[in-house]
Amino acid sequence: MNQLIEKAKTLMEALPYIRRFSGKTFVIKYGGHAMADEKLKASFALDVIMLKSLGINTVIVHGGGPQINETLKRYGIVSQFVKGMRVTDEETMSVVEMVLVGQVNKEVVGYLNQHGGRAVGLSGKDGTLLLSKKLLQEVRREDGTAEMLDIGFVGDVVKVNTDLIATLEHGKYIPVIAPVGVGQGGESYNINADLVAGRVASALNAEKLILLTDIEGVKDSSGTLLSSIAVADMHRLIAEEAITGGMIPKVVCCADALRDGVKKAHIIDGRMEHAVLLEIFTDVGIGTEIQK
Repeated sequence: MNQLIEKAKTLMEALPYIRRFSGKTFVIKYGGHAMADEKLKASFALDVIMLKSLGINTVIVHGGGPQINETLKRYGIVSQFVKGMRVTDEETMSVVEMVLVGQVNKEVVGYLNQHGGRAVGLSGKDGTLLLSKKLLQEVRREDGTAEMLDIGFVGDVVKVNTDLIATLEHGKYIPVIAPVGVGQGGESYNINADLVAGRVASALNAEKLILLTDIEGVKDSSGTLLSSIAVADMHRLIAEEAITGGMIPKVVCCADALRDGVKKAHIIDGRMEHAVLLEIFTDVGIGTEIQK
């Protein structure tokens, strides 16, 4: 009986959040270990379906770096990286598009539908969903001066076609977006999935941007997990080198989304079962919430 009472208390804890977020839009970047582990894939699918059943519009943007690496290796193509960005020539872009759109996207869609969802897979080319342009990468020379480097078919999002997403949401579908953009001339661009998620969230004026990662969240200089921080705190933590490496572009992506109209951003540990529900529908949460 005590266990049943505890379950009831958990549901009551979630009630105010369910009321607050019904009818709102969440954009979730899905990647990391959560895409590789069968139990975590099922957990994520059920979380998304639960959100949708509660009236929360949910848009998924997925990554696929490990799958791209594996396929490039099979083809004997060696990748180079500049500040974490893959140098993407025409041959590499063909593989990236094949893997992200033809393989990973369909796997995510299939898993959601298998567990009772109504997911539809998209790339940035569908309905010009992600109109894009070439992204030049800034690098520093030995003399300290900056140089804007062309690293191939790596893109930035110029415009998001929100009408297409709204049409799918009106039909009670869950859009699942592969981070491949399209240029003015029809060329494909490889775009960082965090960046795409942030741009989509901004264009939709989303209530929340949620990034699933392979770490617990943002930590301070002593290694303590921060359950909530403001954008100003984030800049301070970068200056203190508490936030380093691959976490920097993630928090910058969140800061940009907050500046452009997203209400709150979350960085959470996708290695935990039901990570999304635990972050959104509990008073404490499990990761880091970033606020303006």
